[in-house]
Amino acid sequence: MHTVLVTGASGCVGSAVAIRLNDLGVRVRILVRPGSDTRFLEGIPMVVHFGDICDAGVLRKAMDGCDAVFHTAAVVTFARKVREEQHRVNVLGTRAVVRACIDAGVRTLVHTSSVTAIGTPPPREPADETLPADRSHAGGYKISKILAEDEILDGVGSGLHAVIVNPSVIIGERDTRFHAGQLIRDIKKGRIPFYVEGGMNIVYAGDVAEGMIAAAGRGRAGERYILAGENLTHEEVFRRTAALIGGRPPFARFPLPLLSRLGGLVESVSGVLGLEPPLTRDLAAIAGRYNWFTAAKAERELGFKATPFDTTILAAYEWYTHNGYL
Repeated sequence: MHTVLVTGASGCVGSAVAIRLNDLGVRVRILVRPGSDTRFLEGIPMVVHFGDICDAGVLRKAMDGCDAVFHTAAVVTFARKVREEQHRVNVLGTRAVVRACIDAGVRTLVHTSSVTAIGTPPPREPADETLPADRSHAGGYKISKILAEDEILDGVGSGLHAVIVNPSVIIGERDTRFHAGQLIRDIKKGRIPFYVEGGMNIVYAGDVAEGMIAAAGRGRAGERYILAGENLTHEEVFRRTAALIGGRPPFARFPLPLLSRLGGLVESVSGVLGLEPPLTRDLAAIAGRYNWFTAAKAERELGFKATPFDTTILAAYEWYTHNGYL
């Protein structure tokens, strides 16, 4: 790769990809929305393009002369009030990126999807890329990621060499919007008194960047690659994080039936107050599952390696602390 474009480079994953590519001597361009916070990329030699992900003219100009595109731009939320914008950015934006890549003659597109686009395995059995998601019960963020993958596969059908990566829950530096990083802040401040049955998989943002770059060179067109770390129960995640950062661990398990009712209430109240809901109906519906995944395919084909959970948490915590976010 000589010249690349990274969309959504003001985010946690996009910035990690852009920084790592620059370290490797690749000429980097980034596409971000006007007004995006890019101060953590200052001092790094990158060409910045401002514009909307659905704007064909902006995309075509940004991609001109690029041999690869890393598409990370997305609206990441489970709030229902932004579903229309989420669909526009995540689905229609991906469609626009695919078309622009074909028009510009870009050789490789790496698309950042999510494990939410993969089906839910039986309890305590990690899922792989072959497990399809249940579209009939998918909404919001989940369906937007499923439909975005459809757009990528349409591009592959038109001759584009596009690869999909499916990261699990991403934690790392520069997550200033506190998506998964909210976990660290809440545990540090003692805001998680309970845990629920089930589990999750957490992956380091730096590993996702490495996996995406490897996918550009070694990934097979139209294939999905799960990028995942350790599979842990929710209780393990909360207690280990608390021990690492000096936070307060939960003290009891919360009943799942009550969580579902609470999710609807919190989402409604947050909507009235104009706040991002910390819990929604969609989140409550999946909270009790074991969202566990295996990165075996990415390990075999891409050489993917996952950073241990403890190291991941400490890297994000130290960055937040150093930059005044905690």
